[in-house]
Amino acid sequence: MSGLKNKKGNIYLTGYRASGKTTLAGEIAGKTGLTRVDTDELLQQEQGRSIQEIVAEHGWEHFRELESKVLQRTAGSVPMVVATGGGVVLESVNRELLKDSRHLTVYLQADADLIFSRLAEDPKPGQRPALSDLDFKEEINVTLEKRQVLYRECADVVLAADQPLELLAEEVSRIYLNNQQEGK
Repeated sequence: MSGLKNKKGNIYLTGYRASGKTTLAGEIAGKTGLTRVDTDELLQQEQGRSIQEIVAEHGWEHFRELESKVLQRTAGSVPMVVATGGGVVLESVNRELLKDSRHLTVYLQADADLIFSRLAEDPKPGQRPALSDLDFKEEINVTLEKRQVLYRECADVVLAADQPLELLAEEVSRIYLNNQQEGK
């Protein structure tokens, strides 16, 4: 736990799409009293368009620029629980923010089968546009393999996304709140 001292800023949740970041953020917010923010939701509200529309019109590079701006704004606010987009770790400026010693960054690690099953059951598949021209399952495998090292690079804590939501929320909340007590 010594490596987690002085984490008085935000709790950032990272991981592949459909790993459960948004849902977990809400649970953690309820336990800690922090505000829940989802960078994808915030970006879409600000742009007045869906991620799919933004990417279709301007491409992934433009979307990543917008995503970075939203993430940077969260760092200057009062402490909050921030569910990030799955590709937020692709930009080095975002990785530096996630590694900032003030923040607690949690990687929700999910394997390709769990992600595939969750995305296959997604009631709003349009909110998650394709990342490549690959077959859906192959895209998950290839993209996840490339990103895992980046998620781990930024993480203070790695938790398995297939654990019960309540257990995950308890663990992150415990780490964060214990750290707050130690800092007093």
